[in-house]
Amino acid sequence: MHLSELTHPNQLHGLSISELEQIARQIREKHLETVAASGGHLGPGLGVVELTLALYQTLDLDRDKVVWDVGHQAYPHKLLTGRYDDFHTLRQKDGVAGYLKRCESKFDHFGAGHASTSISAALGMAIARDAKGEDFKSVAVIGDGALTGGMALEAINHAGHLPNTRVMVVLNDNEMSISPNVGAIPRYLNKMRLSPPMQFLSDNLDEQLKQLPFVGDTLSPDLMRVKEGIKRLAVPKVGAVFEELGFTYFGPVDGHNLEELITTFQEAHKVEGPVMVHVATTKGKGYAIAEQDQVGYHAQSPFDLASGKSKPSNKPKPPNYSKVFGETLTKIASDNPRVIGITAAMATGTGLSILQKNLPKQYIDVGIAEQHALTLAAGMACEGIRPVASIYSTFLQRGFDQIVHDICIQKLPVVLCIDRAGIVGADGPTHQGLYDIAYLRCIPNMVVMAPKDEAELQRMLVTGINYTDGPIAMRYPRGSGYGVPLMEEGWEDLPIGKGEILRSGDDVLLVAYGSMVHPAVQTAEILSEHGVEATVINARFVKPLDKELILPLAKRIGKVVTLEEGCLMGGFGSAIAESLQENDLQIPLLKLGVPDILVDHATPAQSMIELGLTPAQMAERVIKKFQPQAVAVGV
Repeated sequence: MHLSELTHPNQLHGLSISELEQIARQIREKHLETVAASGGHLGPGLGVVELTLALYQTLDLDRDKVVWDVGHQAYPHKLLTGRYDDFHTLRQKDGVAGYLKRCESKFDHFGAGHASTSISAALGMAIARDAKGEDFKSVAVIGDGALTGGMALEAINHAGHLPNTRVMVVLNDNEMSISPNVGAIPRYLNKMRLSPPMQFLSDNLDEQLKQLPFVGDTLSPDLMRVKEGIKRLAVPKVGAVFEELGFTYFGPVDGHNLEELITTFQEAHKVEGPVMVHVATTKGKGYAIAEQDQVGYHAQSPFDLASGKSKPSNKPKPPNYSKVFGETLTKIASDNPRVIGITAAMATGTGLSILQKNLPKQYIDVGIAEQHALTLAAGMACEGIRPVASIYSTFLQRGFDQIVHDICIQKLPVVLCIDRAGIVGADGPTHQGLYDIAYLRCIPNMVVMAPKDEAELQRMLVTGINYTDGPIAMRYPRGSGYGVPLMEEGWEDLPIGKGEILRSGDDVLLVAYGSMVHPAVQTAEILSEHGVEATVINARFVKPLDKELILPLAKRIGKVVTLEEGCLMGGFGSAIAESLQENDLQIPLLKLGVPDILVDHATPAQSMIELGLTPAQMAERVIKKFQPQAVAVGV
């Protein structure tokens, strides 16, 4: 059978090991071919090919439900559930999503782009099943990196308290999240994988059993059960923690041995209660380059399959914001030993890998644990440390209570550096950084700012570290800056709550925030070509607003436009509207930003066009708002 003929995972039932191995090769070929052409997550999916095939051969997917943690490890799942023909559209606008989406397939039982959610969801499905008197298997597939997330541990604690609730947790243990895992839990799992008795049994037990009369080269299901029993008796401490928490434990199982996987899953399905199957896999399996560089090939832009090298861009790009942030923080930290950078398993993505390399004692990776990272920073700030927590906007959402309860109420000087703020592109709704302006500006004691370019980011980072009156947050976008000159040192603080005028005009006031400042200037230039002269303000701060600058200009000009790369509800435009109202200024206002919709996966440029946020589109919207009789600007 060819992979393209598989439209339903139940077609795997009854296939031989050799047939499954053939499909495994085809999955890897399609996976590699697609990601090499268009980019995407590479290593996670390559590592779970056999796990997926074995699990699905032992389930009835018309009834049973599998919840994949995060979802970028579920590319093989997509290829086995009717999306082979469309897989070349992966992560492209209107194409196959990079994560699971309930609306995309009946086999996507739960969508997730954030880690550590799968056990809670699968347990919830199992409890609902029992309450309704139904009968299906509920399975969560979670990585060892995601197991460091507090939510996963909370779910394990709850599941272990329900001895009669059938739920299976498949622990995909590849010793990695994006970067190598940190913490006591991964260390314990690694000890289990590498314990001498387990290594001996894994390496020798198959061969010893095959020497028995009438056994031959392949172990029967009965002998596979004998093998598993011997392992569990010989190494009683393996899985002891999970057993004590109320789970029946199987493993560690070789995650690339289909025969062993299938037998183990079959046995695990018979358990009446919570069960954990610990599967040891290799991230990037089957592509040697990815196996050797598991961090670099977690996700890739388009690359050459033969060499593994990224395809060169047409022209050199300015440094990206994350790199500028990492290099600047490292320079500041080298002069101030009290400055410590904190990441939640995103060292490379946030640029903190630069700090890790140069000043490892001033770098902390807490694993996938954003809530802990924030309260850890709060505790450090209590003792005079200058913690700089760099977290993606979409992941910072997970620590909202910690920001309110542990940081802002106590007015602790924690610096929040919010990477990937705004439209992020192909990762889609779970990763768009659109809400941080709204969810931070409403909290007392919080200062919120955003740079117009990478040079202003440098100054804002210094401003944040030197600010000691409470917490301060800085948001900045994904991708490259504008190529403006950078300074190696000598950055000056920005005055808190003060903006700047970039362009003057008497017809309309454009007040822009962060990544929308440069587009605002371009919009003003287009307006000028149509006889409309605009004043452009770089607000710099959404909280506190520079009312001394903005309000007199708004009153004099009489027409105001706000521009932001974030949600309009509660966002920067709302802050301006509230300020105008509070000061009894009844002035026409146009708010440009993201309306109350989910922004799906596409390139950032495509999303901006769809949202009407290109300079030409914004100029047209300004003219239609304030001069509807004028000829519209071409998009």
